[in-house]
Amino acid sequence: MNHKFRHTLQALLCGAAFALGAQAMAAEPAAAAPAIHVDIPVPLKHANVVFNMDHRAFVGDLPVGMNYMHLLSMRYHKDHITGKIIGVFHGAAAYMVLNDKAYDAARHVKTGNPYAPVIAALQKQGVQIEECRVSMKAHHWGNANLLPGVLVNGGAVARLIELEQQGYVQIQP
Repeated sequence: MNHKFRHTLQALLCGAAFALGAQAMAAEPAAAAPAIHVDIPVPLKHANVVFNMDHRAFVGDLPVGMNYMHLLSMRYHKDHITGKIIGVFHGAAAYMVLNDKAYDAARHVKTGNPYAPVIAALQKQGVQIEECRVSMKAHHWGNANLLPGVLVNGGAVARLIELEQQGYVQIQP
């Protein structure tokens, strides 16, 4: 994970307690890494992947799926892999792509959307972020309630089926 992205995630998502814990761990001397022999290399040349972001899954305050999208995008760049990464948000995780005002209303907070910088970074890396029309309708959200650049699909389940029929691999974080 690059330093700028890690810093953004720690500052915005993990809070002071996590940052202090990370600093304490960084102060410990690093142990020598054990040797690893790869028996099955995975030389990807092309991969189309869709992340089914339908539930909340976190490591601390970090959304696992967003982190995996970032890591996969970095691998595409590093290893010159072609293809597309799409994140389809719906259901219990639909709120993660709301703008600050809509996020605050949906989550009953006054913090703004802490995932907004992460979503923006993913989009900058070329990850397509989509929101489900059905989830939006259920919550009375409109397009104006979404973060910039978030696309609205006609329905997440149908979209996942469509993408799988087109050869996309679905990741369920």
